[in-house]
Amino acid sequence: MIIIMKPKTEEEQIKKVISIVEGKGLKINLSKGMTNFIIGCIGDTSVLDPSKLLRIDGVDKVLKVQEPFKKANKLFKQEPTIVDVNGVKIGGKNLGIMAGPCSVESEEQIIEVAKSVKASGGNFLRGGAFKPRTSPYSFQGLELEGLKLLKLAKKETGLQIVTELMSTDYIDDFVENVDVIQIGARNMQNFDLLKQIGKTDKPILLKRGLSATIEEWLMSAEYIMAGGNENVILCERGIRTFEPYTRNTLDLSAIPVVKRLSHLPIIIDPSHAGGYWYLVEPMAKAAIVAGADGLMIEVHNDPENALSDGQQSIKPENFRSLMEKIKVLAKLESKEI
Repeated sequence: MIIIMKPKTEEEQIKKVISIVEGKGLKINLSKGMTNFIIGCIGDTSVLDPSKLLRIDGVDKVLKVQEPFKKANKLFKQEPTIVDVNGVKIGGKNLGIMAGPCSVESEEQIIEVAKSVKASGGNFLRGGAFKPRTSPYSFQGLELEGLKLLKLAKKETGLQIVTELMSTDYIDDFVENVDVIQIGARNMQNFDLLKQIGKTDKPILLKRGLSATIEEWLMSAEYIMAGGNENVILCERGIRTFEPYTRNTLDLSAIPVVKRLSHLPIIIDPSHAGGYWYLVEPMAKAAIVAGADGLMIEVHNDPENALSDGQQSIKPENFRSLMEKIKVLAKLESKEI
């Protein structure tokens, strides 16, 4: 349930409503929009009588929220959330471009790619230090050494670091060394992990699960936000379908649906969605036109010899060409990189 106060309502009236809601044992989520003050009620709202609330001076509307996600719900916060990562913003009119290799392989490789990403206009460096792989015999990443190499690349370029956390064992290392903590598709419903990162203040990039519905995805975001961390960025990376010609099926309709349901920013990962380098550019451009708040793109200086996902990585020169087109589309959509 949300309670919308009338414009220019006195603070004492707002406090009175909050006192009534909290007196019923409910939690509240406060949001101040352009004209209205919104009080979100979280818990068993059946204990509240909407007709009695409407009798209070200053209360404009009382609306029931049907969806199970509350803090992520657009009804609770009408203005779009803008996640600020050390001065680099994602959401609203701000595009976040995350690019880099699937896996950090060496100091030379990650610094070379980072420099090319920076020169092309990207503002985040993505790179896997810990890699979830389908086969236990595949390259699993350099782990903590990979984090050190990402920090070296950040020192060289100033790019913010985005990398995936797979276990609660390394939360402290990630909080200390990483700028955006990525939760991958396989861990989208690892609720213990979501609860733990909800206790941090680090921006979280939450990828959609392999077969997750949009509601399940937003409920995972709710787990993080319920813990106190509301700096969540959603990432659509393709869902599993029957189609064999692509790695996954990119659900571009998720962009307008999420924008309708939630205030959280949403970015698109066309690399994992399509699974092939030639699909990255058309899907990336389509995502921006559809209203995405950013992109996550795999870039490798030698994809033919990449230790993981070389077939879906584009070369630095192709990324530079793509960025030129993205900048044009961003201006048309009144967004900035």
